[in-house]
Amino acid sequence: MKSIGLSLYGPRRAVVVGMLAVVIGLTGLAAPVAAEPTGPTQSERHIALAVSSLLRREHLTKHAIDDEISQRCETIFLKMLDPWKLYFYQSDIDAFDKYKNDLDDMVKRGDVSFAYLVFKTFLARIDERVKMVEELLSSEHDFAADEEMSIDKEAMAWSKTPQEARERWRKRIKYDLLLLKADKTEGQAALDKLRQRYRSFAKRMHQTDNDELLEMFLTSFTSAFDPHTTYMSPASVENFEIAMKLELEGIGASLQSIDGYTVVNKIVPGGAADKDGRLKPEDKIVAVGQDEQGESVDVVDMKLSEVVKLIRGKEGTTVRLTVIPVGSTESKVYSIRRAKIELKDSEAKAKVFESGRKPDGSPCKIGVIDLPSFYMDMSGARRGLPDYKSTTRDVRAILEDFKKNGVDAVVLDLRRNGGGSLTEAINLTGLFIGEGPVVQVKDADGRVQPYFDLEPGMAWAGPLIVLTSKFSASASEILAGAIQDYGRGLIVGDHATHGKGTVQSLLDLGQQLFRVPNAPPMGALKITMQQFYRPLGESTQRRGVLADIELPALTTHLDVAEADLDFPLPFDQVEPMKFKAYGYVSPAIIEQLRRQSDQRIAQTEKFQQVRKNISRYLDQKARKSISLNEEKFLKERAEVNAEKEEEKKIEELNNSSNQNTIERDYYLDEVLAITADYLNLRLVAQAK
Repeated sequence: MKSIGLSLYGPRRAVVVGMLAVVIGLTGLAAPVAAEPTGPTQSERHIALAVSSLLRREHLTKHAIDDEISQRCETIFLKMLDPWKLYFYQSDIDAFDKYKNDLDDMVKRGDVSFAYLVFKTFLARIDERVKMVEELLSSEHDFAADEEMSIDKEAMAWSKTPQEARERWRKRIKYDLLLLKADKTEGQAALDKLRQRYRSFAKRMHQTDNDELLEMFLTSFTSAFDPHTTYMSPASVENFEIAMKLELEGIGASLQSIDGYTVVNKIVPGGAADKDGRLKPEDKIVAVGQDEQGESVDVVDMKLSEVVKLIRGKEGTTVRLTVIPVGSTESKVYSIRRAKIELKDSEAKAKVFESGRKPDGSPCKIGVIDLPSFYMDMSGARRGLPDYKSTTRDVRAILEDFKKNGVDAVVLDLRRNGGGSLTEAINLTGLFIGEGPVVQVKDADGRVQPYFDLEPGMAWAGPLIVLTSKFSASASEILAGAIQDYGRGLIVGDHATHGKGTVQSLLDLGQQLFRVPNAPPMGALKITMQQFYRPLGESTQRRGVLADIELPALTTHLDVAEADLDFPLPFDQVEPMKFKAYGYVSPAIIEQLRRQSDQRIAQTEKFQQVRKNISRYLDQKARKSISLNEEKFLKERAEVNAEKEEEKKIEELNNSSNQNTIERDYYLDEVLAITADYLNLRLVAQAK
């Protein structure tokens, strides 16, 4: 069985419609798709047949493709398209329900016509709602009325009549206008913004192509087995490989779609756009042309993925961007020569800080390593390149530099690390332990295979802190779990990590179908084939790795863990492995460090504010409805906006790579203080 690679993948993160950020690199220059999907096609039939066959043979659970999977698939697909139940009518759902026990048999036959039936209805309802929005935006709204809007998606029913749908949308528009007012946009500007937002959304949905629709539908089908089994279109596979090898060709910019405009989110340091110097964050790209004289294509209201295809290109070629600079209304044309870009912001970076003093009075030097993912250039590794991109190689070099500079202790920051390569997770753990088991992996037949660090000695033998959050997943949890089981270091951060204890393989469908080296691109199936376990036998599935010392943070309370996803696999255990623990951490040490940390936190104003915000957030999150009375609404938003706090925290984690260096703040200060305390306890113990 030919596979692209064996990896651990992080949690699926929620993406707000219209706010998807991507990096510009090389995928070719396809013309933009201007029409809605047409199909099904014969190629899609072959893909569906391959997916269903692989699921039956290879998925960890060996779950039959049956009516239960069929019903789950329908639920996931409808939730993916219309999570707030704003578009479909109950009559639409009743029509779809006729197929709810047939989707398993249909996909096994290669029949994906259900996706087209649902999506055609979805587009028709979108067009109806856009007209409704236009009417509602031209109407007067009573913001003094004491009314509420339901925000309990699970309890909501689908609208039965146009009148019921109109009332739901009236409240939705009123809510949108209040949100804009809270952000200082009101009057005609707010009306125009909403009008453009919904028109752009409708236009983008009509631009959905066959590959995208097939990816949505087959992922709904595969996710019925578990949340991490997904179908990836050829474009998604290419983007995945770019992310793993941290190298691409293009201009070096991250883009997002906002209300129909392609907006620059970030300039990649060292990339072509950065060196050119003219393109800035928040600039709007309104047209794209090829070479110096090629015709420019208007990209307003174009799908972000299509804009990316136009801007990406080979090293040395030129792209012309028509840009409305931030703060301006006049457009300018920038010609930028594409270049090879190394995504430095996604690789390991480090900085040394001083915090506290050692028993001899000298300052504690603490090295912090920020590791966003367990990356590996899979194609380079397959080809046997000696210098292929590797997390372990990069971190080893950092640790050597730390030792040369007299660093006393190390903090490994995995707070935004959602996983990556299984090989890298094992090898990187081996930098901090001697020889021994790192992880155990169980397959669908119940066979348990241990994976060992076979390299004697440690690259870093000193005090170690592993910093985690609820977003630390998969490979991060393998490392954190092993460090904890070996008593090699402290786990500090959120109450627990994400809780993803499964391993996925990426199976190339073209190779599966044609069995030739240069098979046509047909996408890939990312399929859960194994579950991993800590050296002591516990799975991290659903439970995660519990922190030895928990710090107050909103992320602990976000519903983003494995257990919050649909149809997660259960927790279980295997037999523990035999290995020699280090005993660098004990319950007594943890308790002492926790007490010292609690005392500091109690006197740190920022942490006290965090605790107040958590309390308000949980109160607001527990509500099933929200006031649409302007005075009440703005007062609540002034205290805490639960939805915005969630988005802000996720955005902070996603965009912390925007910084070229590791910044010290109140949270890191406390982590450094804990590290210094731990270092001193170790030094005192060694002196005895």
